[in-house]
Amino acid sequence: MSSYFTDLAQQYIDGEWRPGTGSWDIIDFNPYDGEKLASITIATVDEVDEAYRAAARAQKEWAATNPYARRGVFEKALRIIEEREQEITEAIIAELGGTHLKAGFELHLAKEFLRESINLALRPEGKIIPSPVDGKENRLYLVPVGVVGVISPFNFPFLLSLKSVAPALALGNGVVLKPHQNTPVVGGALVAKVFEDAGLPAGLLNVVITDIAEIGDAFIEHPIPKVISFTGSDKVGRHVATVCASNFKRSVLELGGNSALVVLDDADIDYAVDAAVFSRYVHQGQVCMAANRVLVDRSIEAEFTEKFVAKVKTLKSGDPRDPQTVIGPVINSSQADALSSTVDQAIAEGATALVHGATTDNLVEPTVLTGLPADSAILQQEIFGPVALLVPFDGEEEAVRIVNDTPYGLSGAVHTADVERGVSFAKQIDTGMFHVNDGTVHDEPLVAFGGEKSSGIGRLNGEATVEAFTTQKWISVQHGRSFFPF
Repeated sequence: MSSYFTDLAQQYIDGEWRPGTGSWDIIDFNPYDGEKLASITIATVDEVDEAYRAAARAQKEWAATNPYARRGVFEKALRIIEEREQEITEAIIAELGGTHLKAGFELHLAKEFLRESINLALRPEGKIIPSPVDGKENRLYLVPVGVVGVISPFNFPFLLSLKSVAPALALGNGVVLKPHQNTPVVGGALVAKVFEDAGLPAGLLNVVITDIAEIGDAFIEHPIPKVISFTGSDKVGRHVATVCASNFKRSVLELGGNSALVVLDDADIDYAVDAAVFSRYVHQGQVCMAANRVLVDRSIEAEFTEKFVAKVKTLKSGDPRDPQTVIGPVINSSQADALSSTVDQAIAEGATALVHGATTDNLVEPTVLTGLPADSAILQQEIFGPVALLVPFDGEEEAVRIVNDTPYGLSGAVHTADVERGVSFAKQIDTGMFHVNDGTVHDEPLVAFGGEKSSGIGRLNGEATVEAFTTQKWISVQHGRSFFPF
């Protein structure tokens, strides 16, 4: 067992590791075998306040630090992650039931985003803007917003914490991070430890491990943070957006999805099967970009379905510590129970289970449903588990209609022998991201990531990240004398 769960089971506030002062503990369990990993006394509203005030105090000096010096912290953080990759992999497997494949995927992306943060430290550039007034010089500066509050999810906790924390820091901000209660170490304390060991000045990054049952809206209502970056469900995201708006804060919301992978009549069927199985079942389907729905042209439905089902049946479920395991546990018993109920309801509404995986504790084996009525509730929701929905269609026009018939708009993919046909199809989908001849699960440091409709507000990555965590400041200089009419 990784020492992280004994050494890092604390709050990290103003450069100090310390227990919370709440009256109860968050118990961190291994979702596969139920082993208790850690017990963490929660942070109270007072500690949230201390964390934000520490970040605000440290931020001014950090923002004034030479960006080349700031950059060195991120270079060292990257080396630390590379040196500790084995221990971090073990922690991901233990705390969130991620397989070896999933842990490798998460760490690869985490390192890519850290590399981009090294560059981000030097990214902000000002502008000189012409003025209609003689002798006037308009300077437009990009400056840090100040302090950023980050709320990260349980599915890719290390990556999705770093994805906001690292660029916010690189751009000169202070940060307070609240990880998900199910992944407090990998999603919170471990991130703090990496940056502490990389030489980040004390107070700049703080981690509060707590629950809304204890702190309510204090994390997002607090007057210090100017931006809240939230990744999670659309239900919670809607509340975060409302509170932020009422407190004049900017919110960046990366929310859920109900993505579709579409297989047109001229697609490479074997390749489309591989893409669809990965896009649905990676990390037990607990991915916002996962292909909930697999749409197949009716002319190739029989062949595709036969090959899809055959491949799904080869996926090994079980202990995520086994390198051969593809399907590990879902995060907790509530999620496992909800998935079972959702599948049972779909079958009661008329769906046929081509594969009906068993549920044992938190281990939910793959399921494949077909023959879903058009008004089936499962077609409209984010499933967040290893359940695939096969949906036939007649022609592209119907496919476009079905893909768009959802409150979400995050990701998607289309498979076709004609790339431009695929691009034309993609342009008709109401979504933030769409991929031609690939899977639905992608994230790259330089490309704007985000969704439409109930899948979120705002974008991250590349220039979008700079926009998210900086603000514009206009300073004008009048050379010579200005004229005033009175």
